[in-house]
Amino acid sequence: MSFLVIIIILALVFDYINGFHDAANSIATIVSTKVLTPFQAVLWAAVFNFAAFFISRYIIGEFKIGNTIASSVNPGFINLDVIFSGLIAAICWNLLTWWFGIPSSSSHTLLGGFMGAALAHAGALSRDGVNVINYAKVIPTFLFIFMAPLIGMVVAFVITLLILNICRRANPYRADNWFRRLQLVSSGLLSLGHGGNDAQKVMGIIGAAMIYYEKSKGHVMTFTHFVDANMWVPLASFSAIALGTMSGGWKIVKTMGTRITKVTPLEGVAAETAGAVTLFLTEKLGIPVSTTHTITGSIIGVGAVRRLSAVRWGVTISLLWAWILTIPVSALLAAVVYFILRLVHG
Repeated sequence: MSFLVIIIILALVFDYINGFHDAANSIATIVSTKVLTPFQAVLWAAVFNFAAFFISRYIIGEFKIGNTIASSVNPGFINLDVIFSGLIAAICWNLLTWWFGIPSSSSHTLLGGFMGAALAHAGALSRDGVNVINYAKVIPTFLFIFMAPLIGMVVAFVITLLILNICRRANPYRADNWFRRLQLVSSGLLSLGHGGNDAQKVMGIIGAAMIYYEKSKGHVMTFTHFVDANMWVPLASFSAIALGTMSGGWKIVKTMGTRITKVTPLEGVAAETAGAVTLFLTEKLGIPVSTTHTITGSIIGVGAVRRLSAVRWGVTISLLWAWILTIPVSALLAAVVYFILRLVHG
């Protein structure tokens, strides 16, 4: 029981780190356009991160992304050591990328860690590793590493073109003021999407741990039953990510808000709205995506409307490498942690 409590605490710590690691996703453009100060922006984002609980629970009606994460590894290969190892690896990779200001994906870090530890566990049991992964859940997630930023980019491109055509005769000063106000709405929507998507991933990990623990005691529990019986888990998960967002993530704010392309209030509205649309769509489909990938694609989309050279492709390619490496590096780290844990346990 005490090990389960440690895992739950670690999962909420990861959730908190996810909040300040990914705070930049929803506040980078609103800070770079000086609509809000960094402090005001993180408070604004945190409120909407927590409010996403009510959207998921009472409007969407279920926590599909949490269920996807919990069932990404087949139950026979899940135990508390696997979940602990995956969490440690995910926390280490998140802190490392945060330290260097690299906007990597907390989602894929967590998924990579979970799968890597499960594969190490399967190897230790001399089982066929092919059976470890629930491919029906994992393959769509892998595809959306590339699809999410692409969708964000296309939607942002279209929204920007529509706005420019609608407002082509507007007074520039008045239009700028209007878009500064609208950025409050669009950044709030993006924070709703961020909270709804990312808080559920930790719910999924806690769910996998608690379902395994109950199973070891002879009680079979589905993810839906787990949520209904433990409503404190989603509340704690959404609270932890909101508190993390309030702690900020200024190194990544700089990368997202200024290094990819310079963003105006109009473009900020387009990018954030496109990001929010993508996140709401994927939450409805139950596909865990990276908020980082999504908003990066959206920012590229608005920059490309001006001209392709407005996007700093060198920075973007560096980010792409970080995204590609996240899952395998996290998986490898988790496998190492798992084998160290086995040595310690004897």
